Amino acid sequence: MKMIFGILEIFRNDPLLLLIITMGIAFAIGGIPPIIERNRRRGIENDLPAMLEALSDSLGAGPGLQQAMMAEADRNSGVLGKLLKETLKESHASSFDAALSNFATKSRSSQVQRVMHLMSTAVEQQAPLQNILADMSRDYERLNDLMNRRESDLMGRSILIIMFVSVGLPFLIAFIVGLFAPRSDGYQLDSFNSSFTLFFGAASLIAVSVSGRMLGRMKSALWWAPLWMAVSMSIYHVGVFVIGG
Repeated sequence: MKMIFGILEIFRNDPLLLLIITMGIAFAIGGIPPIIERNRRRGIENDLPAMLEALSDSLGAGPGLQQAMMAEADRNSGVLGKLLKETLKESHASSFDAALSNFATKSRSSQVQRVMHLMSTAVEQQAPLQNILADMSRDYERLNDLMNRRESDLMGRSILIIMFVSVGLPFLIAFIVGLFAPRSDGYQLDSFNSSFTLFFGAASLIAVSVSGRMLGRMKSALWWAPLWMAVSMSIYHVGVFVIGG
């Protein structure tokens, strides 16, 4: 119980840390919607090759493009299928071309927008749409496989960087300081600890920025910077207190 009160006293005596913790929680809440939106968009893009292949097969069997897309909307139960179904329902009040354009806009995906543009162009020029769709299906399947592998690799590296800088390093330094210069032996290191706390906060900010840059998501990553700053600063503060007494 005494240790718990001591830890609480640490936070009470450090208003900057309390401020960063509060900001970290608030910013983390704000950082959730971009993650949800990106997962939605990537889900659509990963489903796109299968949809194009299904449309190509349907066109080969005889139905027109609109009928093939309606059949695909009924078959596909994912986000892409639901979005396609909603858009095709709206096409009854407008033209099919307008529905395709609306579908591309609602997807908020550059891949889908490019595919819809190429499909509209192919229809206008009476190009062999079945072959074009099959080619695009193969191309986007390879592209998405490459993107997913690259993202998985970079995500692992970015998590490793953040965990080392924001968790491992402050814990290691706190262990060393607490072990060799414990407060219980009379060492007064308040100024030293305050400086190191700020150092770990700044290091975490840099680590999150580097990770975001690696992934090409700097703006999204910065939403999480205050939270990781609070984590690293808290680990050092609490670690020194628990180990050093």
